[in-house]
Amino acid sequence: MSVNQTPAAFITGLFETHLQVRNLERSMEFYEKVLGLELGLKEESRRVALYWIGGKTKGALGLWEKPPWTSETNADDQIVTQHFAFEIDLADLGRVVASMKQRGIELCNFFGEATDVASVFGWFPAASIYFNDPDGHLLEFVAKLPGKAKPEIGVVSMDEWNRLYQSANSPGQTPIRFSPASGR
Repeated sequence: MSVNQTPAAFITGLFETHLQVRNLERSMEFYEKVLGLELGLKEESRRVALYWIGGKTKGALGLWEKPPWTSETNADDQIVTQHFAFEIDLADLGRVVASMKQRGIELCNFFGEATDVASVFGWFPAASIYFNDPDGHLLEFVAKLPGKAKPEIGVVSMDEWNRLYQSANSPGQTPIRFSPASGR
C-alpha cells in the first residue's frame, strides 16, 4: 500500500462506538440482560460502562451517563439519539427475533412498522430488524444475505425478497427460510 492512498485503504473495521445514556444502571441492565453483552469495564467515577461486541477485543460499545464530549451548554441534558447495527449470522436471525420477543422488546422494520419480519436492503443485500434501547437509540440486527445485490428493488420485506427470488428462479439465489414464530 502506498502513502498516497486514503486512510480508508487501511481501515479493517469499526472497533467501537459510544452512546450517551440518561441512567447508566438502567442501560447496563438492558445491554446485559436483554442483549446479553459482556461487561468489559465499568468506571463509576466517570459514569461509563464498556461492553465487548462479538467477543473480547473484537469490538466495543461504551455507555456514558456524562460523556466528556457533551457541551456544558446542554442545560436540559438532552440525549441525542443515535443508530448503529449489530452484525449477526443469517442463520441466527430467527433465533434473535424470537429471543427479543421473549424479552418483551418490540421489533420494527426499516419503515418503523411493528413487525418481526426483517427488512431487506437490495443494494447490499442484507436483512435487518430494528429496536430501541431505554434511551431511544435505534439499534439494529443486520445479517448479510447470499447472492448478488439488487439495488433496483430498494427496501422490501424478507417475505417479498423470498417471493422475488422464487419467481425469478435466479441462479445462485435461494430463498431464505425464516419463520419468526418458530425462530428458525
